[in-house]
Amino acid sequence: MFGWPPPFFRSTPKSEAKPRASTPRAPKPRAPVDRLDVAHQGAVYPVRLRRNPAARRLILRIHTASGEPVLTLPARVSLAMAKSFLDRHGGWIAQRMARVPAQIAFEAGALIPFRGQPTLIAASGLPRGRVVHAPAQEGAPARLTFPGDPAHLPRRVADFLKSEAKRELTDAASRYAATLGVTVARITIKDTKSRWGSCSARGALAFSWRLILAPPFVLEYLAAHEVAHRREMNHSDRYWAVVDGCFPQWREAESWLTKQGASLHRYGPAGGRPAGA
Repeated sequence: MFGWPPPFFRSTPKSEAKPRASTPRAPKPRAPVDRLDVAHQGAVYPVRLRRNPAARRLILRIHTASGEPVLTLPARVSLAMAKSFLDRHGGWIAQRMARVPAQIAFEAGALIPFRGQPTLIAASGLPRGRVVHAPAQEGAPARLTFPGDPAHLPRRVADFLKSEAKRELTDAASRYAATLGVTVARITIKDTKSRWGSCSARGALAFSWRLILAPPFVLEYLAAHEVAHRREMNHSDRYWAVVDGCFPQWREAESWLTKQGASLHRYGPAGGRPAGA
């Protein structure tokens, strides 16, 4: 006998239909916490967190370049333990932060070092023109005068300093490369916080633009330092002999950077951070 509808047309009643298996959604990964706030006597201090698997204990310090508190954590230390540690050391953070030099923004009337000399930033008030550098006179510092809209002054100062840094570092690197009989590739200007210069295996050099704020012999030393790596890609005795041969004053430059290098990070369009860096 044939029934209707045929078996292959029969539909399963809703009550008998098998529920569709649902695939549980994976929870969205939480963004890693990279800062914790510490309150002390009405003030709040943001502390940057840095995970270091090699660290064996919590290390709290004030970063010399940025002037911010940094807490280094071993891999297995929880955020709760880190917060408890920071809360116990709120007074230490407050004391050290009070000693951090104020940041100096690139604005009219600001005094910055330029090639190691105190230099006043000024606006000419003219719509266009070139940057004018007036040397120091008796009783008055050197002056850098910039044209254009005053609202763009911080960017113009940063661009000028980076351009001057690249010009002088390119010139110095070329001279030391010729002295040592080596070649260098491109030269890049950056705003690195942990190093003043670097040299890749292919001879590409990178330098901090802030070297233009230091005395000229410091800039010269960094150029010689990185070019010397084209002969010795290390810091062995042979390497330092190469540096000594082309820049005998390297010890004085190293001493200046150790004592005063961190102060160069005080300056910039927005509290030491140059636009486009």
